[in-house]
Amino acid sequence: MTVPSRRRAWQVLAGVAVSALLLYFSLRGLHFREVWAHVLEARPGPLLLCVCLATSTFVLRIFRWQVLLRAEDGSRLRAGPLWHAIAMGFMANNILPLRVGEVVRTYAASQLTGTRFTAALASIGVERLFDAMTVIALLLLGLLRTSLPPGAMAGFNVGALVTAAILIAALGLMSAGLVLAFPLAAERLVRAVVPSDRVATRLVGVIEGIRQGLGVLRSPARVLAVVAWSFAIWGVSVLSFQAGFLAFGIPVDTAGALVMQGIIMFGIALPSTPGYVGAFELPIIAVLALHGVDKGLAAAYALTYHVTTFVPITLLGAWSVARTNLALTAFRQGGK
Repeated sequence: MTVPSRRRAWQVLAGVAVSALLLYFSLRGLHFREVWAHVLEARPGPLLLCVCLATSTFVLRIFRWQVLLRAEDGSRLRAGPLWHAIAMGFMANNILPLRVGEVVRTYAASQLTGTRFTAALASIGVERLFDAMTVIALLLLGLLRTSLPPGAMAGFNVGALVTAAILIAALGLMSAGLVLAFPLAAERLVRAVVPSDRVATRLVGVIEGIRQGLGVLRSPARVLAVVAWSFAIWGVSVLSFQAGFLAFGIPVDTAGALVMQGIIMFGIALPSTPGYVGAFELPIIAVLALHGVDKGLAAAYALTYHVTTFVPITLLGAWSVARTNLALTAFRQGGK
């Protein structure tokens, strides 16, 4: 086994171990019959609305990506190929290890739209930064408006997590700005350091692709559009959580849903199995416990939300693979 293969194997094992541990803490002390009884009592109408809202966030991502990623001539990319790339990427995150979904999405977008791989990858990097800042902003709003008792979240040290996330997002944006501001300096540095003209030219092409993917940052109007779409995406996500609350009769307000969404984002950042098993459930159960929600009911909500929202985008991704004839085995090669 080669060193990279051995490293990937250890990463997979670490993810499985973390997921198993988080799932153990999520379900410890619960009886399956109790959880299943709560699932059967869920109201189907609000639950269906919950699933539709959660799935619609993937559709909204098309329009934000059209703002973020443009063709080399600056024209807007068609929605269809971008949708297939999004569906396949999120499906891959649900079923494949090592969170290769972003590589899958990047490769699919580059193949289906004709954009550079590096440009598509850079646009997804910018997208993730805006996602982080949007979720953090909504989390802070939720914390300001929360009805939790004073000091209820003291053990979570949310302030430190938020501060770290803000610093990481700010550093990412600063790095992107430097690439955009000093492209010639980056090219000269590459040609001075790399002895092979062929390799240097290829690296310069990579940098140019990254600059193309970061092009949205040059336009205040496009940045504002990305911000607006980001709040729309995550706002609809919050509505899906609230529809789920309605389905299970959980008396938690919008502020609670905002806080829960933010904590979930920190949870799924941990190493885990495909689909974020355990890393998704534990934050939900922990936040609902702060609101006095019975653990059995909270676990039923968390598991039902996870499973019912997992299935549609996974099936849609599989349909996109079949529709576009892009083989999953080609993604790793395409990203090299």
